[in-house]
Amino acid sequence: MSDVLTATADSAAQLFTDTYGHQPKGVWSAPGRVNVIGEHVDYAGGICLPFALNRRTYCAASSRNDGIIRLVSLLPGRKKVFHWEGRISDIGPGHPRRWPGYPAGVIWSMWQDAATIGVSLTETSGFDMAFVSDVPVGAGLSSSAAIELATACAVFDLVGPGLDSLSEGRKDTPSQHIIKACIRAENEVVGASTGGLDQSISFRGQAGKALELDMGEGLISDVPFDLAGNGLAILVMNTNAPHNLGDGQYASRRAIVDRVMEGLHVTEPHREHKLVDRALEWTAQEPEASVKEEKEEWLDLVARRMRHIVTESRRTESLVTALRKGALGNPKDKDAVCGLEQIGGLMTASHESLRDDYEVSCPELDSAVDAALEAGAWGARMTGGGFGGSAIALINAEDVEKVEEAVLASARQLGLATPTFLVAIPCDGARREK
Repeated sequence: MSDVLTATADSAAQLFTDTYGHQPKGVWSAPGRVNVIGEHVDYAGGICLPFALNRRTYCAASSRNDGIIRLVSLLPGRKKVFHWEGRISDIGPGHPRRWPGYPAGVIWSMWQDAATIGVSLTETSGFDMAFVSDVPVGAGLSSSAAIELATACAVFDLVGPGLDSLSEGRKDTPSQHIIKACIRAENEVVGASTGGLDQSISFRGQAGKALELDMGEGLISDVPFDLAGNGLAILVMNTNAPHNLGDGQYASRRAIVDRVMEGLHVTEPHREHKLVDRALEWTAQEPEASVKEEKEEWLDLVARRMRHIVTESRRTESLVTALRKGALGNPKDKDAVCGLEQIGGLMTASHESLRDDYEVSCPELDSAVDAALEAGAWGARMTGGGFGGSAIALINAEDVEKVEEAVLASARQLGLATPTFLVAIPCDGARREK
């Protein structure tokens, strides 16, 4: 294919036909996501507030009965087409590597739990799939969950009961199984220790709304998030700093949290009384460091990690409460200013906690956040796993260009990569397109 494709259902079908020589049985899509607040707490039973992004990954697909799986992908803004071919039995922890691990991992995971999920998958099952996407890769906007859920929807429709069999809002047990299969693919095949926020919102997102995800209780509820109607915007600031959750930094932080929660028999840290103190008492008994100075450093590290886990979910609860009370108002209405300041303050406090206690920010993210705030943003924070990727800012819709210019100027002054931008609009989750 000679031209760079725009990511649509038609372009996915075109890539499929050009590659395999026949028409696909259908095209499915799933969005990336923006997390308004509630970062690095999904794997700790915390509360998150994401919405589905208005950027999608499209999967054109057909089933086969010869056991062959063929995958082809055209990455955003690229002309080069990437291919992978194999069998279900070829897939497992660490293989295939890079992008094929996400869709192949989903097929493998659904095969592993075929009876539970309700799909007809055996070692003779195969698929032809073609992917196109406009979700920025490596931007912390969960391009991984988008390709996983697009794949899962295709498989569920082609060899399972079909998406139409799921309940409205997708809060039923079969929907949970689909999400868990995608989480397992990313955890076990790709090797990224993600906790499920991304997969859940990519599958369940609703236009004009954010979703409150209580990962400990397993509760899901809609939260009004009408940005455009109130003259507001969420500006995504992609720092274009390298972002890779499979490099061990993400996993090392999760390992500390998992260890403390297991040791204290805690499932929802933010609901525990004096959890940080209890975590320190328990950790002090662990033979993690024999030298006093090392032990003090270790205890300080554990305290900061757990403090973020506790305070972040509480910030999310406060922000959700504010939204339900109508705090997201039009900035031209003087009565709305107090609510917007509250929302923005919680977002910014989240970034400070991620920067100082969880230590997952970086100079590029800090630059974007600081510049956006100086340019008048109500609040700003990094979003996603961190160590690069994107930050977001809640701004007046009329200030988009002003904030972009401020963020660009800051990056230039510090000699950082040139950021790129998009205005995020809450949209619907994964679906069949045609």
